[in-house]
Amino acid sequence: MKCRMCDNSNLYVFLDLGHTPPADEFRTKEGLDNPVIYFPLRIAQCEECGLTQLTHVVDPSLLFQNDYPYESSITATGKLHWKKFAASVITKVNLNTDSLVVDIGSNVGVLLGAFKNAGMRVQGIDPAPNIVEIANNNGIDTLCDFMTIKSAKKVLQEKGKAKIITGTNVFAHVDDLNEFMISVLSLLTDDGVFIFESPYFVHLLNNNEYDTIYHEHLSYISIKPLIPFFARFGMEIFEIEESSIHGGSIRVYVGKKGDRIVSNKISEFLNLELENRIYSKERLDKFSCQVAKNRKDLIALLLKLTSEGNKIVAVSAPAKGMTLLNYCGLGHHILDFVTEKSTLKIGRYTPGTHIPVVDDEQLLNHQPDYALVLAWNFAAEIIANLDEYRQRGGKFIIPIPTPTIIE
Repeated sequence: MKCRMCDNSNLYVFLDLGHTPPADEFRTKEGLDNPVIYFPLRIAQCEECGLTQLTHVVDPSLLFQNDYPYESSITATGKLHWKKFAASVITKVNLNTDSLVVDIGSNVGVLLGAFKNAGMRVQGIDPAPNIVEIANNNGIDTLCDFMTIKSAKKVLQEKGKAKIITGTNVFAHVDDLNEFMISVLSLLTDDGVFIFESPYFVHLLNNNEYDTIYHEHLSYISIKPLIPFFARFGMEIFEIEESSIHGGSIRVYVGKKGDRIVSNKISEFLNLELENRIYSKERLDKFSCQVAKNRKDLIALLLKLTSEGNKIVAVSAPAKGMTLLNYCGLGHHILDFVTEKSTLKIGRYTPGTHIPVVDDEQLLNHQPDYALVLAWNFAAEIIANLDEYRQRGGKFIIPIPTPTIIE
């Protein structure tokens, strides 16, 4: 295993979450008897450039092209976030109407829909056939493919060069970042901007967000390793914005070196990383101990509640929740079922733990005593949506950063 940004082989492994199946492999009832493949889920940091990354890469076709169940349009919080994202980019880059915006990993096209409504030409690229079908039905022209030199050439031939290329929670999913950046550069105009958004490693460490670690997330983004990486392609980061989505994310603006005024934000983030000692082995080891404690505390809480005769379910079934369920060994013996809004997951079973996924309405039909919120990053919206459950006496459990009961 070598660092995917600087090719150094000196990696410090600081956290082992065991072996888990792909976090989005929700099975049908008929598929439950098929063998489950578990992959190692370990995370390391490059001692040369500082990139934090998984030590094992799962074939992306297995992760993204086999009945992929994630829809970016499922929460109101998410839809508002994408709308604000587009507005911010249009203002910051001074984008003219009719400019081409390409979104990599565009999912069902919510972000591109916001650009389209503002008068831009749009093009999506996404590898999941079922998701691409939804996007195209939504009126968002979407190519079913990974971002490669070949797919970039196809878009270039059909629509010309892009002024903006975005990738939300996608840059961190890519193993071959060199080909990825060559593809991006081949499609960008000379003054074009590449913008990507990812959860920020500082927040992951400080808020104990270990469930954010799963096989789709190959890299855990911080600013320090990005500087020399983009410099190799004649590019530089000129702006960074923060967002609260997904437990704390950063939006990184990258352009041709010397093309734009570089914001003070870059040095501020570099200083923040030093202050938080995120490249210190001691700090990484402390995080590993905090993760182990979270598992111990969560299991103890749930076992205590069940021993007292309480019924417990989980609400929401995000990929991050599957890391938590598998790492903590929370199966059907603890959780009666998991509720969801996404029709792509309802009627299926959670990866590895095989807990049935049912409609949110079942929470009221069964009125369990406690509901474990797996999508804790959308906890406020979820709890508000399920207010009747709480009014009837139901209680919520938030697992991250420490297990907490919400009366």
